[in-house]
Amino acid sequence: MPGVWVFPGGAVDETDGDGDAGFRACAVRELAEEAGLELAEDAELVAFSHWITPEEAPVRFDTRFYLALAPPHSKPRPDGFETVEAAWWGPAAALGAHREGTLSLVFPTIKQLERLVEFDSSEEAIESSRNKSVEAILPRVIGEGEEQRIVLPGEPGYPAEAAPG
Repeated sequence: MPGVWVFPGGAVDETDGDGDAGFRACAVRELAEEAGLELAEDAELVAFSHWITPEEAPVRFDTRFYLALAPPHSKPRPDGFETVEAAWWGPAAALGAHREGTLSLVFPTIKQLERLVEFDSSEEAIESSRNKSVEAILPRVIGEGEEQRIVLPGEPGYPAEAAPG
């Protein structure tokens, strides 16, 4: 997603494995590749959310988001290829910069930050999420032309038949 700030991520490789283990291995690999952050082998990755790109989108993704504690005093480093800039942002600061027009964010990133802003610390976010079930979120695009908008499950206008299955 050129020109926008997103969380590190990418496609699961064959070497990552299958199922949940494959998604987790991919998350650790992409974090190292794109942000230069190496998690300890025993680092805890806590499932946070699961997004599926709307059917209306020309390119689709089935994406998992995880929470993890970065190694102490680590500084993210862009790889210069997939990422050209990297920084630590608190959720409220990132959302504020986006509102001011100084940080370009996409819808799923905004929604993750809006959830994270509720917590006072990374540890609190991880603890709160540790034993929660994560259901897939399939946003839908409704309306036509200028009236088009994205809706999430449970919001007015979300088609009942569109729930992920």
